[in-house]
Amino acid sequence: MPQEYEINQLAKEESWRMFRIIGEMVEGFDKLSGIEPAISIYGSARVGPDDPLYAQTEDLARRLGELGFNIITGGGPGTMEAANKGAAQAGVKSIGLNIEMPVEQECNPYATRSITFKHFFVRKVMLVKYATAFIIMPGGLGTMDELTEVLTLMQTQKIRPFPVILYDSGFWKGFLDWLRGTVLARGYISEEDFDLLRICDEPEGVVEAVQKWYIKQEVVGRKAITR
Repeated sequence: MPQEYEINQLAKEESWRMFRIIGEMVEGFDKLSGIEPAISIYGSARVGPDDPLYAQTEDLARRLGELGFNIITGGGPGTMEAANKGAAQAGVKSIGLNIEMPVEQECNPYATRSITFKHFFVRKVMLVKYATAFIIMPGGLGTMDELTEVLTLMQTQKIRPFPVILYDSGFWKGFLDWLRGTVLARGYISEEDFDLLRICDEPEGVVEAVQKWYIKQEVVGRKAITR
């Protein structure tokens, strides 16, 4: 029997599916209301607890939590679990936005507030809407998809230009070289697009970059109010 794929089956029950999508959006808005300031951390689900990257993710999430930032992840294992664990240690809100998968993905145990979505695009909205900064840990296709979507939303001014921090320069070097040597060289992006990115190799660098940007925005906001 041929396998059915979700998007290809839309025509079978379009109206009812729209109600379910709206329901997911409403649930997300209700449950996530008031969690700002928050930071979304993306990364691979395939990182094990013994991987140094797991400990580094946990450390930076805990440090950010100690500064008062709530942490949002995709709710799964790997770096998502590590980030939620760090947030839980800091005593801030540890948000896990899980997704239904053909191979069931359970929300990790360190998320103190979790939502499971059926539709990826609704989940993506929630990961972006409430974030003050985006931290992109090493990952695979899902992480790349989330990174390029965030950059596209900023490039097209659909969301404010928050910090997008790429963790581990060695991991991202090939991607950045390709962007500059091929994509920029052909004129498909602009030099200014690189201003959206920051590179960090240590948790301390991530925390410093987020804190500096947040303080700067608070100062700008206060000046605007007093005018």
